Amino acid sequence: MTTAVQSLLAAGLKPGQPLRALAASGQLGYGIPTPAFHAGMARDPHFVGCDMGSIDVGPYYLGSGRLATSEAITRRDLTLVLRGARERNVPLLIGTAGTSGAAPHLSRTLEMLRDIARAERLDFKMAVIGADMPRDLVARQLQAGRVHPLGRIPPLDEAAVRDAAHIVGQMGNEAFIRALACEPDVIVAGRACDTAVFASIPVMLGYDTALAVHMAKIIECTSICCDPGGRDAILGTLERDSFTLESMNPERAATPVSVAAHSLYEQADPMTVQEPDGTLDVGQARFEAVDARRTRVSGATWREASQKTVKIEGAQWVAERAVVCAGSCDPRVIANLAAIEAGVRKNVAAVLEGSVADYELVFRVYGAGATQVYPGARIAAGAEVFFLLECLAPTADAALAAATVAKQYLLHHGFPGRLSTGGNIAFPFTPPELRAGTAYRYSVYHVMECDDLPGLFPVEVEQVRGGVQVAGG
Repeated sequence: MTTAVQSLLAAGLKPGQPLRALAASGQLGYGIPTPAFHAGMARDPHFVGCDMGSIDVGPYYLGSGRLATSEAITRRDLTLVLRGARERNVPLLIGTAGTSGAAPHLSRTLEMLRDIARAERLDFKMAVIGADMPRDLVARQLQAGRVHPLGRIPPLDEAAVRDAAHIVGQMGNEAFIRALACEPDVIVAGRACDTAVFASIPVMLGYDTALAVHMAKIIECTSICCDPGGRDAILGTLERDSFTLESMNPERAATPVSVAAHSLYEQADPMTVQEPDGTLDVGQARFEAVDARRTRVSGATWREASQKTVKIEGAQWVAERAVVCAGSCDPRVIANLAAIEAGVRKNVAAVLEGSVADYELVFRVYGAGATQVYPGARIAAGAEVFFLLECLAPTADAALAAATVAKQYLLHHGFPGRLSTGGNIAFPFTPPELRAGTAYRYSVYHVMECDDLPGLFPVEVEQVRGGVQVAGG
């Protein structure tokens, strides 16, 4: 049987002819709205793309190897896009599999796809792209001065490379184009640039790279670029000198303002997007209304990178965590927050000395500055505050012990003007101390120079026949 990519190539699409890309999900596993997806498939897209991950969810998932999404909803979404793509024999591309795109995330995603294939009796050829970075390679590049921090991140050191639970690299178009050369039906990639999921097929077919990447940059979040924004599928139609965007939910409009705004977000420099293969410049981009719901975009430019680079990400274990949740509307408590915190810390240290070592207490008082608008900003306390007390320790039992002691001293700590000794805070539930699992932190968030992109992102191919894996293909 002809594969989806073979069918696409046989169609002989050339720049100037409309190329339709359906973005089904901005982060697969949170529930794809079904009506918009079906409406998009009815528009006969040339391929379907899904982003499945992000660093936005924090370091826990990269460190632990777990998915941020529920298995039930993830299976639902995977079933929807796999069935839809196979029914029309169009390529399905999935990037940053399983939230963070490391080996365990990729493996779990593949297991679910094989299970779905078995249940749906689907046969397909699948290309899998790994994204785990060899530690010895990262260490060599570090020693050679070829690893650089991003933003205010400290320089990388060998300890961080050694101690990271997983280190992944963010692949770009190059890796997807190599996978497409295997002519599969489905591509499942580890950690990937969101744009690569949607730009790689147009670039492979010879469409303008700047337009392809710019379109990909916008549609990877589906209809968030619309007014009102949402998670519904969006159709991007790429032509010779422009592309047009249309939400598949008729209640959402891709307007020039909403699309332009989305083009500028998530970047330190809103006019440029750095990719492993080069730089997208949207400084001269034009956004024009086609009608009330569609916008045409043109004018972006592309600079090919003279030195290829890959963003690398790693997370390492910090501690085990327990938390206490409580609230107060006592104006005297609110007026004495700093003194209460200092007193509780002193009392907890005295109680835990000799029994719990290396613990850390983190006080977050919402309503009194816990949420920062920008570093150093202070928000005045209101009539009500919420305490989120985080306790970190080497073991889960030690973290819970520290949380329990801290909770009790916070409850009964004395302060000037106190009227009631019955308690300073109220608990929304019991027990108020909760085990909160393992704490990780991003220890690697850097750019690594590289001379061999294909060597970093290996492609493997398998035939899935009714859910049964067959090597090669």
